[in-house]
Amino acid sequence: MKNITLLLSFLICTFSFGQSSTANYDISITTIWNSIDHTSVPGNAHWSPLAGATHKNPNDILEFGVTAPLTNGIKNIAETGSTSSFNSEVDALITAGNADQYLQQGFSPFAGNNSNSTLSNVTVSENFPLITLVSMVAPSPDWFIAVNNLNLRSGNNAVNNGWKDTFTVDVFAYDSGTDSGTNYTSSNMSTNPRERITMISGFPINGNKMATITFTYASSTLSAENISSVENLKIFPNPSNGHVNISNIQNIELKSIEIYSVLWTLVKQIHVRQNSSKLNLDLSQFNKGMYLLKVLNKNGVSHTQKLIID
Repeated sequence: MKNITLLLSFLICTFSFGQSSTANYDISITTIWNSIDHTSVPGNAHWSPLAGATHKNPNDILEFGVTAPLTNGIKNIAETGSTSSFNSEVDALITAGNADQYLQQGFSPFAGNNSNSTLSNVTVSENFPLITLVSMVAPSPDWFIAVNNLNLRSGNNAVNNGWKDTFTVDVFAYDSGTDSGTNYTSSNMSTNPRERITMISGFPINGNKMATITFTYASSTLSAENISSVENLKIFPNPSNGHVNISNIQNIELKSIEIYSVLWTLVKQIHVRQNSSKLNLDLSQFNKGMYLLKVLNKNGVSHTQKLIID
C-alpha cells in the first residue's frame, strides 16, 4: 500500500501542474512535377488549396492503408479540389475537442508546373501537436498529396520547449480509392465499394515524391497561465458514492474533465459544453476504488487530484 501511495503522489506531482507549451512555425510546401520522375505531366497541371488541421489523435483526419471513409472530405479534395466538406469535418473535430484549428492556403506558381504554398506563423499547441495537410493532384481521378499525423513535438523539453527545430520532409501522392481512373485525364469512374487509400507506386507517378515541405521553427512559449485558478476548483464530496460536485465559483472556462485509473488509464472523458459555478458528475457506475480526476481549462492547463469512490 505504501508503494501505491508513493506512486500516486509521484503521478499527481508529475501531471497536475504541467505547463502548456505552444510554438510558432512557418510551413512552406514546394511541389515537384516533371516528366522524368512522373512519366508525364498533364496539361493545365496545378494543385488545389493546401488544407489541413492541427489535431490530437492519429488518424482522426486521414488514415493510410484503410478503406476511404464514407465521409466526403478527403474524397472531394482528391477528386475535385473542393475543401468545403473537409472544412466541415475539421470543424466537427474542433467541437469534439480533437482538433484546434483549420488551415488552408492556395498555391502560387513559380516555375513551369511547380508551385509553392506557405502557411505563415502557425501556432501549434502541445495539446494538439499533430498536423495533417492535403492537396489535390490536378487534374487526376482521385489523387492527392499528403502529410499525415506529423508530430511537431521532439520529446526533448530542454530544447525549444520540446518542439522540433526546422526540418524538411518529402511528400508523396496517394490514391483515395474512390475513382478507378488510371491516368491524369481519365473520365469519371466511381469506385464502388471504395478501396484502400494507398500511395501511387505505379504509372504515372512511379512512387516518386511530388513535393517537399519545410517546417521552419520560429519561437515557443511555456505558459503557466491560470494554474493557480484551476487549483482553486473544489471537488466534493471526496470520498463519495459516485455523485461528485465541482465548485467553480471563479467561472473558469473549462474544457474537459477526465477520469483515470491510478495507472493513468483513461476511463471517462467529459467535454464541458457550458461553464457554470457548479458541475455535477454522476460516476455511480464506477467500481469502488481510487481514481484520478483531471480538470483542464481552455488553455490546456490542468489540475489533478485523487478521487475515492466507496
